[in-house]
Amino acid sequence: MSATYTFDVFSSLDGFASISPDGDWGGYWGKQGPELLDHRLELYSEPNRLVLGANTFREFTAMLANAEDFPDVLDPWVTAMRSCPTTVVSNSLSEPLDWPGATLAAGDALEVVERMKEESEVPIRSHGSLSMNRALMEAGLVDRVQVTIYPVITGRTGAQPIFAGTQDFDLELLESTVLDGRTHELVYRPTLH
Repeated sequence: MSATYTFDVFSSLDGFASISPDGDWGGYWGKQGPELLDHRLELYSEPNRLVLGANTFREFTAMLANAEDFPDVLDPWVTAMRSCPTTVVSNSLSEPLDWPGATLAAGDALEVVERMKEESEVPIRSHGSLSMNRALMEAGLVDRVQVTIYPVITGRTGAQPIFAGTQDFDLELLESTVLDGRTHELVYRPTLH
C-alpha cells in the first residue's frame, strides 16, 4: 500500500503563495486566528513525513535563523512541523542540514517521492515547494492538494503563483473547512484533465 502524499500550500484568494518584498501584509497575510493555528498544530502533530524542495528549505531555514524579524515563524505548528522526520530533495544542498531529523535525498524528485510513497508507513506532507509539487502532480504522485485560502487579494504584491505553468487538473473536493470565520481550507484529489 502506498502512503498518501499531500501538497499543502497557503494561498491568497488570487492564487499567490507569498508576497513580493514591497508587500506589507506580514505572516499569514495578517489573517491568522486561534482556530487556524490550532488546526495547523493538529495536522503536524499527527505522524507525518515531511518533504521539502531545496528552495523552500532554504526559505524556511533563513526565516528560522532570523526569527526576531519573523515572529510568526515560531508558532507551535511550525515547531511541530520541524519535529517531523523530513526529507529535503536537492542536488545543490549538502549535509549536515540545519533542521532536526532532516535527511538529504539527491536525485530526481519524482523518483525520490515515488520510492518514499512505497516505503513510508506514515502519510507524507509537503508544505510549499511549488515547482517540485507541480511536477509531482503532473506525474500523478500527489494524492491530495490542501489549499488554505486567506481572505486577501494580492494583485499588486502577490508573488509565486501556485499553479502557474502546470497542466490542467480536475479536482474532487474531499474536505472543506472554514477557520476563524474567514479562512478556507479546501482539500482536493487532483487528476489530470
